[in-house]
Amino acid sequence: MSATADAALPAATDSAEPEPAPTPRATPRPAPLTARAAAELVGTAALVTVVVGSGIQATALTHDVALQLLANSTATVFGLGVLIVLLGPVSGAHFNPAVTLAEWWTGRRGGFGVTLREAAIYIPAQITGAILGAVLADAMFAEPLVRFSTHDRSAGHLLLGEVVATAGLILLISGLARTDRLRFAPAAVASYIGAAYWFTSSTSFANPAVTIGRTFTDTFAGIAPGSLPGFIAAQLLGTIAGLALTALLFAPGRRTDGRPQS
Repeated sequence: MSATADAALPAATDSAEPEPAPTPRATPRPAPLTARAAAELVGTAALVTVVVGSGIQATALTHDVALQLLANSTATVFGLGVLIVLLGPVSGAHFNPAVTLAEWWTGRRGGFGVTLREAAIYIPAQITGAILGAVLADAMFAEPLVRFSTHDRSAGHLLLGEVVATAGLILLISGLARTDRLRFAPAAVASYIGAAYWFTSSTSFANPAVTIGRTFTDTFAGIAPGSLPGFIAAQLLGTIAGLALTALLFAPGRRTDGRPQS
C-alpha cells in the first residue's frame, strides 16, 4: 500500500459521522386510578373464583382430602400467575390489602409504593372483588350464592401459620422490589403460595380480602366469620414481620450479591 494511501486513512476515519446516541426509553405513564382500582377488583374477584371454584370442583371429584388440596393449590398457582402477568402492568397486581399496606409503608418512607389515597381505593376494591368472586364461584356450581361458612379456623396453630405465610409473602415481594427483580413476581409469588398451601397449617390464606371473601361460601375453601378477626390480625402481624425482615435483609445501600461492601 502506498504512503499516500496510508496517509489518507486517518482523514477518511476522521470524516466518518459518529453514530447517533440511542434514544432513551420514555417511562410509561401509570394507568388512571380508576383503571387500577378496577384491575384490583377484577383480579381479586378472579383469584377468589379460582380458589373457591377449584375447591368445589375438587370435593365433587374425590373424597381424598390430600387430592382435594392438591387440586385446589394447583389451580391457585396457575390462576394467580396468569392474573399477575395480565394485570401487573395496570395496578401492580396486589389483590391483597397486606401487599397494598406494605407498599404504602415503603412509599411513605421514600421507596417505591402507593400513596395513602391509592391504598384507600385499592383495599375496598380488593374486598369487594373477593366477595363477588366467592358469589360467582358458588353460582357456577349451583351452590347458594351467599351461605356463610361453618368451617372454623380459630385454633392458635392456624393463626401462627397465617403469620408465617403472610410474612413470607411480604418478604418475597419486598425483596424482589428491593433487588429490582419484580419481573420474576408472577412465577415467584405463585410458586410461594402453592408451596405455602402445603407447608403452613392454615393452607396460606395470607390475604385479608381473600379471607373476607371466603367467609361467604360454605364450601371447601370457606372460613367461618367467627374465625375472621383472628386470621386478619395474624395476617397484619405477618405483614409487619415481613417488612421487618425486608429491612434487615435488604437495607438500602447494602449489597445483594452476597459479597461485603468495600
